[in-house]
Amino acid sequence: MKSYTLAYSPCPNDTYIFAALTNGLLANAPSVNVHLADIEELNNSAARGEFELTKVSYGAIPFLIDRYRILPAGGALGRGNGPLLVALPGEAPPLFADFARKRIAIPGERTTASLLLELALGRRPKTVTMRFDQIVPAVVRGDVDAGLIIHESRFTYRDSGLISIADLGEWWENMTLLPTPLGAIMVRNDIPDDEARTLNAALRQSLAFARENEAAVMPYVREHAVEMSDEVMRAHIDLYVNEFTDDLGESGREAVHALFARAHDAGILRRSTEPRFADIS
Repeated sequence: MKSYTLAYSPCPNDTYIFAALTNGLLANAPSVNVHLADIEELNNSAARGEFELTKVSYGAIPFLIDRYRILPAGGALGRGNGPLLVALPGEAPPLFADFARKRIAIPGERTTASLLLELALGRRPKTVTMRFDQIVPAVVRGDVDAGLIIHESRFTYRDSGLISIADLGEWWENMTLLPTPLGAIMVRNDIPDDEARTLNAALRQSLAFARENEAAVMPYVREHAVEMSDEVMRAHIDLYVNEFTDDLGESGREAVHALFARAHDAGILRRSTEPRFADIS
């Protein structure tokens, strides 16, 4: 049986979704070899076309359409789960617009979080790129004026004495009335449509298995979330794994189109880019 490379992050939502497929718990499913990496590492490796299946940020996809197409299953979209801009509290409540000229730690140049920040501010701020889990400590130390946080940092930043300056997912939803497109599973263009259909079905089957057999998949999730409490791990899964994970649907696809169009209109993308979805019909 042919084996495929599957790259995704060690975050609880990804390990939960792909645990059954990764660990051979599904009948008649494709064989996959797994590569785990931070989301910006995945964005960069996708730019080189390294993996046949890979999780990437929607902010990176306009630069990948010559190599990959989007699968409807396995991604991260939703409501109430967008990135947050956080900072230390001051004497007066800070204004979001003030941060356009301040140093902000971001989790990657081509993450969706960074794209949303630039769209919301209306300009490119001064940024410092670092791994997502290093951002909160950098803000606390005063290395940067603010941090753009994703993943489990959303649930723990208050424990470090930080406050939320802006919820960029909320900003996006208010502007568009659409869910926030965060990350997608991409299939490389050398994979034929019939194989892409099989792979997409396997992703959906893996998610369904996890929902029905959590006792079988949670040890794998916990293995890769050793520094996270059970409460944060559970909250992470509950927030980022939702109906859009099973299938983008019409509103999910509309959100992706809207993100690319707004990025082009704002001058962030030099050319108009249409998302390319795998044909799984």
